[in-house]
Amino acid sequence: MKIFVDTNVLVSAFTARGLCADLLEVILADHRFMTGEIILEELERVLADKLYVPDDKVSAVLQFLRKYHVEPIPDEPSEINIRDEDDRWVLQSALEVEAEILVTGDKDLLDIAEKTNKIKIIAPRGFWESLKK
Repeated sequence: MKIFVDTNVLVSAFTARGLCADLLEVILADHRFMTGEIILEELERVLADKLYVPDDKVSAVLQFLRKYHVEPIPDEPSEINIRDEDDRWVLQSALEVEAEILVTGDKDLLDIAEKTNKIKIIAPRGFWESLKK
């Protein structure tokens, strides 16, 4: 499956051992991992500016993720109305890459999950549970 991973999942995966780290490992091993340039820009800001991760470690994370599919920033945001305007760009990136699943912990994206039949939007725990079935 094509799995598009949002910033919050990647932040958790690279800064803490737990569900998101395990989930990323499974996605990388068994699925087609995808993310977007918009995600990597936000990931870099969060790691460096909010979590004070050293620059060399941030660079290593970004270099690692660039080995996989990174969708360019879309020309326009998604037409679906989302509370956080920035999330429209995330959704459009996932749609343009034709991902089957968008894994996110973002409440605004999860709230619109039923508004689109083009992609399944699911929380990390929900995706993990679906993999176990």
